[in-house]
Parts: sequence; structure tokens; C-alpha cells
Amino acid sequence: MMEFLNEYGGELFDKTLEHFYISIISLFIGILIAVPLGLLLAKNKKLSSGVLTTAGVLQTVPTLAILALMIPLFGVGKTPAIIALSIYILLPILNNTILGVQNIDSDVKEAGKSMGMTKFQVMRSIDFPLALPLIMSGIRLSSVYVISWATLASYIGAGGLGDFVFNGLNLYEPAMIIAAAVLVTALALLTDFILSFVEKWTIPKGLKVSR
Repeated sequence: MMEFLNEYGGELFDKTLEHFYISIISLFIGILIAVPLGLLLAKNKKLSSGVLTTAGVLQTVPTLAILALMIPLFGVGKTPAIIALSIYILLPILNNTILGVQNIDSDVKEAGKSMGMTKFQVMRSIDFPLALPLIMSGIRLSSVYVISWATLASYIGAGGLGDFVFNGLNLYEPAMIIAAAVLVTALALLTDFILSFVEKWTIPKGLKVSR
């Protein structure tokens, strides 16, 4: 093991940072798309149901297939991988945002409207804060997904710890595969741990939901 770390330690560190970068950028883009879209779609149950069904169907497509489809459009490298992963993690965040808003007591919304709030103000001051526990739950779930799926991004030249997995398979080096698997798992656990603190910081104690 020491010989392996001496030989590949520096490269492992670089690939771990690269993997984390791809995952976090993808997660950030997914949040920017899914949360506002979920807040808007939650107003229309029929439309939101259709969009969630479509997103669910897209998620049944194998990750490798989506990554491969990005090549003719965006070439190879980090950009197509980030786009593909961002699309792939939309469902948990979008679903939880819609459910979070739709589960808010209608009396609370009516109270806001009776105070003269506009639709945007209701969305910003009532819908989003009260749906935040479920939204954060979806984000934490997506963070674990995206870090594990980012391993496959190596398939289209995006780099990351997937390089060690594919190289290990090609060279019949189990140590490479095991090292990459351990680091991917550690990254997922660390990210979820960090997001749990973000959740505690952003959500009032009485609003928290169990996961």
C-alpha cells in the first residue's frame, strides 16, 4: 500500500480535487435550475406531475448513455460531463421542491395574500422558506448521486477518480480501483456531512425534517 501511495499519491490527490470540482459544479447548476423551476411548477399540479414524470423517465436512461449523447453536442472533457450530470440530478431536487411547496398549509399562503403580498413575495417569503427542509433533503441526496456518477465522467475525458477505475480495469490493478472507490465514498460522505451543517444553519430548528 505504501508503495502504491508513493507512486500514485500525488495523482490521486489531483484526481480527487478534479472529481470534487466536477461534482460540485454539476450540483450547483442542478440547484439553480431545479429549485426555481420547482417553485414555479408547484402552482400547477397537472403540469408539475407531467414534468416530474418526464424527469423520472430521463433518470432511467443509463448515465453512460447520457454522457455519450453529450459528445456529438459538446465534444469531450469536463463541459459535457457537467451538463450531463446536472441534468441527471434534477429529479430529486425538483421533486422535493414541488412536494415541499404543495405540502404548505393553504391557510398560511392565504394569510400572506391577505396582507397584500404579491405572488412573487409569497413564493420568496412563504413557499421557499417553508419548503426548504425538503429542498435541502433533495440536495443532500443529489450530492451523493452526483459524486458517485461523476466516476463515469472519465468515459468522455472529464478526468476525476474515474480515471483510476478505468485504468485499474485496463491494467488489472485492483489497488487503483479500490483507492478510487474509497475516495469517492469519502467525498460523498464528506459532502453530505458539510451539507448537514448548511441545513442546520439555514433551516430553523422547528422546520427540520428527518431523512
